[in-house]
Amino acid sequence: MTPSPLIPVPIPDRVAALIGSCMPAHVLEAEIEADSAAREVHRFRGPLCADDRADREHLLSVVARANKVLAAHHPLLMIRPNRAYG
Repeated sequence: MTPSPLIPVPIPDRVAALIGSCMPAHVLEAEIEADSAAREVHRFRGPLCADDRADREHLLSVVARANKVLAAHHPLLMIRPNRAYG
């Protein structure tokens, strides 16, 4: 028997706040920073001009810095490149 894939379900704000309160503040900030930067990276498509390439590289460095903090806390918290964003 194979496990069924998990379907992302939104969680209530109160539950998210409870989960966040159990994490150190710097880890929570790194998770938010990495997630928002990764979403912005996915905006860049097709041939990029020099300014867009520089912006994309900056966002990737933000994700990398935040992933170092997340990996130090727990490796499964890292933002993966193949993560789907809606």
